[in-house]
Formats: sequence, C-alpha cells, structure tokens
Amino acid sequence: MEPDLFTAAAEERQEKDPAATPLAVRMRPRTLDEVVGQQHLLKPGSPLRRLVGEGAGGPAGPSSVILWGPPGTGKTTLAYVVSKATNKRFVELSAITAGVKEVRAVIDGARRASGGYGQETVLFLDEIHRFSKAQQDSLLPAVENRWVTLIAATTENPYFSVISPLLSRSLLLTLEPLTDDDIRGLLRRALTDERGLKGTVTLPEDTENHLLRIAGGDARRALTALEAAAGAALAKGESEIGLTTLEETVDRAAVKYDRAGDQHYDVASALIKSIRGSDVDAALHYLARMIEAGEDPRFIARRLMIAASEDIGLADPHALPTAVAAAQAVAMIGMPEAALTLSHATIALALAPKSNSATTAIGAALDDVRKGLAGPVPPHLRDGHYKGAARLGHAQGYVYPHDLPEGIVAQQYAPDALKDREYYTPSRHGAEARYADAVEWTRRHLGRRRP
Repeated sequence: MEPDLFTAAAEERQEKDPAATPLAVRMRPRTLDEVVGQQHLLKPGSPLRRLVGEGAGGPAGPSSVILWGPPGTGKTTLAYVVSKATNKRFVELSAITAGVKEVRAVIDGARRASGGYGQETVLFLDEIHRFSKAQQDSLLPAVENRWVTLIAATTENPYFSVISPLLSRSLLLTLEPLTDDDIRGLLRRALTDERGLKGTVTLPEDTENHLLRIAGGDARRALTALEAAAGAALAKGESEIGLTTLEETVDRAAVKYDRAGDQHYDVASALIKSIRGSDVDAALHYLARMIEAGEDPRFIARRLMIAASEDIGLADPHALPTAVAAAQAVAMIGMPEAALTLSHATIALALAPKSNSATTAIGAALDDVRKGLAGPVPPHLRDGHYKGAARLGHAQGYVYPHDLPEGIVAQQYAPDALKDREYYTPSRHGAEARYADAVEWTRRHLGRRRP
C-alpha cells in the first residue's frame, strides 16, 4: 500500500470516533473552494487548480510547485486537498524521516505506474528544507522528466534552503499569513460543523478576539486552542467558552521566530530600523520577540553596537560605550538577567539623537579609494625618521601643530587628487552640533574655506 496523507483506516476511525482525531485535522478542507485564505493561489487556471484536474488537458501538464509560508497557513492542507481531489497516484514523504532511498523508491514506483498503467504520480514532500543538497539532487531527474509532479512544502526561505536547479524546475507559490477574518471564519465553522464541535459550545466575542490574538495567523494553533478550551468548558459543565477558561487553558502564544531562517534576519532588521526610527516601543517589542525565541544575546548585542555607530554616531558619543558595555555585560552575566541589560541599551539607543554622518563619511571615502582616487602622500607628511629621508625630501617643511597657539596649521594633508574633498558632513542633532561647529572652524583655518 502506498503511503499517503491519511490512510483509509484513519478515516474510518475518524468517522466512528471524531474525538480521536485532532480538530485541526477534522476541519481540513475537502476541496479547494473550502480553503481559507490564499485566494491569490486559487484563481481559475492556477497551478493548484490544474493539479486537482481543473482545466487539465492539452500539451501543458501541471507543474511541480514549492509551497512556502509560515506554519499554519495551509501548506499541508493544500496537499491534502490535492490528494482527495485528484485521480492521480498520491505519495507523501516527510524530509524529517525520509532519505534518498525512499525518494528513489517513489520515483521507481512512479515510472512503473506511468509505463504500466498510464497513471501520473503526485509526490508531496513536507519540510523539504531539511533535505541535504544530495537528497534534493535525487529529485531532479523525476521532476525534470515529469515522472512525478512534486508538491514540496517549507517554512524556510527556499532561496536559502532549496537548491537552484530544483527551484528552476518548479513554481514557487508563497502563502500569506492568514488574516483575523480568515481565522474567525474558520473558528465559527469549527464550532458548528458536524466534523467539528457540532454546536456543543459557543464562543463569546471577547473570547474569540483573545483566541485570534493567540493564533497569530496560524490556523492550526487557533483550532488546537479552540479544542482545548472547548474541552475545558465541557468538563466544567459549561456550554460557553469563557475568557477565563481560555486563559487557563492556553498560557500564551508561541513566538513566530526561527533562529536558523529568514525570520532571524527579518526581526533583527526590524529591531535596528525601529531604533533608527526612534520608536522605543517597537524596538522593545522586537527585542522581546528575539529574547523569548531564545536568540543568542551576543548576536543582539553585536547588532546594537553596530547601530550605535551606524545610526547615532557623534550625535550621542555615549551610545557606542553604552552598547559595548551592554555586550560585555551580556558575556559576563548571561541570560535571563542579560535581558535587562539589552533592554537598557535598546532604550538608550532608540531615544538617542540620530546621525548617520560616520556611516556616510567612511562610505564616501571608501568609494573614492575604490575608484582609484588616492595619489602619493604629500612629501612633508612622509616618514622622516630613517637615514636618508631628508635627502629624499621626506618630512621637509612639515609644521608641528602643537607649536602654534591655536594648535592647527594651514598645510596640505590629503593627496593632491583629494585636497578639496570633504567626506564628513555633520548633523546638528544632539552633541554633534558642537562637532559641526568644530569642523567649520578647522576647515576654515586649514585654508579650505573662506573666513
């Protein structure tokens, strides 16, 4: 018997004892028209419609697809619908447990089914990002020659986790997080549907709203929480799921964050951009998400040190020492106490005056150097300590600034090609205002600007 998503035995058990199957499984759509959300992927003529046989025929067969989206947005559900709606041979593998041997067995079976019976094979491969490059390579001949039509699911960014040859042979379909209205409709259907709770309990508006917050756009989490809360209410002899019952049943929402995937970079980016934008509350939110998800606090501290120079710089000269001190404290005390130090530094950086002058200054200087604008060091600035340097003219004519009352000498420091270049453009934010005054004064006394 071919492995598939739901065996006949499991379905028979579900019919006899619905409670033996999780509510999230019982409420899975049976057709594409029952799917909640993802309407951008379900238009007439879409790859998923063609996979279930709608609009089939002609020289163009259905394409292999990679479904990419957050947990609970319907990747496995769409594969389940395809398995129910299609008359094709349907095989399911999980990259967690399967290897090259299992993949080759499916491909061999597909070739036999195609050659012997003219039957096409659809292979659903869950968690494809867990496959190594060699394991993904084993899929290429079957996908390219259409021995199988692949439906691969992943929560990881496929541009990082799926090999390029497989991406180029498949259509990438991106699933969007479900909206509150999507989840609300799903919950209400589950409350009344014969496959669901059959009207045994009701869900008041305040409880429903809290359940939506807990779900965080994850349909599976929403239905799991609803089932647990309904069970608790019925055990107490109540026909209504009260807010207190839900709070007792579900402690808190799981953090949607993957330290090894693109969310790691997205949330870190949002933290830094919130600091740059001086939104201290948003910055603390993203910091909390990273801490709660178990992010390495040293990574967070490194990002704060970069932000201190990149986005604050001389507008608050204390920002970098604060960030460096925070990084040292994190290394010395560790979590969970280091969360306090990270909060301290995040608040200080978010509320500090902002300037990116240090960033733009070095960027402009590097750009000139990379363009070849350099030239020889002026002779009077060259090293004059070795024997024979004077004979070469090195260090001749150099004036020592400390010998003058004002401590500054109007002599050329930059190479000839760059003597009039100005890289540093200070802001007048915070403490940098005094640097702006200083740079005006020094450039004037160096003879580069008129008094």
